[in-house]
Amino acid sequence: MGTTDGGLLKRFIRKLTSDVEELDADDLTRDTELSGAQRACDCRCGDEVTMVGRLRCVELSPKDADASLQAELFDGTDGVTLIWVGRRRIPGIEPGRLIKVRGRVAVKNGRKVLYNPYYELRQAS
Repeated sequence: MGTTDGGLLKRFIRKLTSDVEELDADDLTRDTELSGAQRACDCRCGDEVTMVGRLRCVELSPKDADASLQAELFDGTDGVTLIWVGRRRIPGIEPGRLIKVRGRVAVKNGRKVLYNPYYELRQAS
């Protein structure tokens, strides 16, 4: 058996023995690499970045609070909080959705944040 066959067998066995979250993280990391986007774990405060990932959760602000929409993007390596100020809802921004975002990284309470990022909704690959 050649090295290619051995690699295929290892990937097949890994898919059978890994949990769904681990496999999803691997797929997201691969998508990030293929799209040329930066990995969230490599981004630092002040960097202008483009990231690709899945929205894990979306939080809407209550009606009596200042309007903002927050979502957590996960790209397989790390999470980044996306905050759209002045928006209570954005069509298509929902948990599980694949998205490509662009903006400047800030840090708030020790977490990486993109404020008002440009975004592009993606189709599952």
